[in-house]
Amino acid sequence: MEHRHLDPVVTRSGRLAGARAVLRRRLLVAVPVLTATSVGMFALGAASPVDPAKQYAGAAAFTASEENLAQLRANWGVDDPVSVQYLRWIGNLVRGDLGWSTSRHEPVASVLAARAGWTLLLIGVALALALVGSLLLGSLAAYRRGGLFDRALRTSAYAVQSMPVFWLGLAAIAVFALTLGWLPAGGLTDVTATGTSWGDVAHHLILPVGVLAVSQAPWFVLFVRDAVAESMRDDHVLAARARGLPGRTVLFGHALRTALLPFLTLVGTHLPELVGGAVLVETVFSLPGLGAVTVAAALGSDFPLLAAITLATTAVVLAANLATDLAYAAADPRVRLDG
Repeated sequence: MEHRHLDPVVTRSGRLAGARAVLRRRLLVAVPVLTATSVGMFALGAASPVDPAKQYAGAAAFTASEENLAQLRANWGVDDPVSVQYLRWIGNLVRGDLGWSTSRHEPVASVLAARAGWTLLLIGVALALALVGSLLLGSLAAYRRGGLFDRALRTSAYAVQSMPVFWLGLAAIAVFALTLGWLPAGGLTDVTATGTSWGDVAHHLILPVGVLAVSQAPWFVLFVRDAVAESMRDDHVLAARARGLPGRTVLFGHALRTALLPFLTLVGTHLPELVGGAVLVETVFSLPGLGAVTVAAALGSDFPLLAAITLATTAVVLAANLATDLAYAAADPRVRLDG
């Protein structure tokens, strides 16, 4: 995160200039981070003992002649020095050519275009639910700290925090899909559906979105609870209570607003775990997002697809950290972002 300090008066032009400066610095950081990520992924791919030609040929590799396999390697340039292969890969990447997926047998760009939207939808809705729920429940627990609701919420949060997300998914399927029959166990549409409707998709996403949101919520709930409980002892909150303001106004208008600033930082740093949880949830619920293809690419040593997904995920995390910095400044006009 960028270094922040409070400034009594920050003009609008000054805030815009500060935002542009933060954007420039983030871009300067993003370039070496993405470069290091791509080098690491490429080095792992080059060190793999898997023969790309045999992997592409599949079962036909057992009957293919060595000359045909050698021709495939020559066409792909896999026998060239690693540095030459990396520079060629970077050049293709800059031109928008992400390579060919050996596990999906289609261009990597097509795989990402067809599946990234569903993953972003899952992550976005789950994150929104986790944030809204944690802000509400954490604030109420802090307001009634030490009470029955506070103790029950903390116990539940610690319990859920210790459960793997894939176990939560399987438990949700067992209860709500198999036992009660309320919700579908997986997929985006019914087996008999001839098309895709948003109502059908929403019905199928209830379980996976709920599982992902619940799996991530404990961190946020416990943080909000502690932060709001601490801010309830601040002078301005005590003064608001002394003036006889309603408890709801004191809680959400004063205490929560103060606790919201560090909460934004937590959201930005927690995004990588949210992405990892989404991969597992998509796998458990058989969703057509990037999760299933990521697992298949890892098991099949599909380097082009793995590299593209890793770079895209890294870029999303960097963009989220930038958005967190800007949101932090927007939430408190006194905050000035400095390098």
